[in-house]
Amino acid sequence: MKRIAVLTSGGDAPGMNAAIRAVVRTGIAAGLEVYGVRNGYAGLINGEIERLTNRDVGGIMQQAGTMLRSARSKEFREEAGRRQAIRKLSERRIDGLVVIGGNGTQTGSYELSKMGFPVVGVASTIDNDLYGTDISIGADTAVNTVLEAIDRIKATASSHSRAFLVEVMGRDTGYIALMAGITGGAEAVIIPEVPIEPDDVLQELKDAYARGKSHAILVVAEGAKPNASQLIEYFREHKADTGFELRLTVLGHVQRGGTPTAFDRMLGTRLGAAAVQALLGGHHGVLVGWVNHRPHVTPLSEVAGRTRYADRELYELARVLAR
Repeated sequence: MKRIAVLTSGGDAPGMNAAIRAVVRTGIAAGLEVYGVRNGYAGLINGEIERLTNRDVGGIMQQAGTMLRSARSKEFREEAGRRQAIRKLSERRIDGLVVIGGNGTQTGSYELSKMGFPVVGVASTIDNDLYGTDISIGADTAVNTVLEAIDRIKATASSHSRAFLVEVMGRDTGYIALMAGITGGAEAVIIPEVPIEPDDVLQELKDAYARGKSHAILVVAEGAKPNASQLIEYFREHKADTGFELRLTVLGHVQRGGTPTAFDRMLGTRLGAAAVQALLGGHHGVLVGWVNHRPHVTPLSEVAGRTRYADRELYELARVLAR
């Protein structure tokens, strides 16, 4: 193996740049030529591939997002698009590919791998819903960003005896909501894994008010049932029952930004370096994740199409601690 490439795809995540830096510098130290693919799978199909040096990845580790940029690609979902991607890699005589991203991205990695191209995935998604890793790049920073927002909201909520519904990312899983809810002292956490009736959430608010609380924070994952918009509408219809004024705060894409935490910088570094070592060792068609406090490889065949859901034990803990 003489040449490898690296790309980022799907949603950006703080710590991706640390992983890119590690891939480039670890690869060069091993005597490889390392190339960067701009704009994810779309850029791969279009041949947006350029050689990277150690200096090209200097000063990027502390930056959020991805210096290689990311893009969605409908073409890559088709076999013809994937064959075009492999042709572009072959034209540059690239022998292996490191793909940094989450669920959809690693499904794409698996498809390339099935076509015979050496691919190693790196676990990166703020949702932390990727099978094959205990935690993925970006999740720690996202939780800390949400936690800072909750701390700020709690101050004004207490000052005005208000209840705030804080909507966070999490279309299919509630990792961010659950972790931020526990560490932020939320009165309730609503996640996709545990459907709940609006009246039960209303009862949580009423109980908090009856216990003498001066505020209430409800953290709601965007994919929860009911979702934040449905809950706020229901609460407004029953405003007299809650005891609190109600407000909705949608954090949105602010959760993807911000300076990566030390943990995410180190995680990106360790996983990026391990991905290069996997390729050099002939281990491809795998995802490099973080299991039991160290890099761990899982076959992409076991990762693709699977979802890692939030821990139900932590959900029960969140309910106990909210009392």
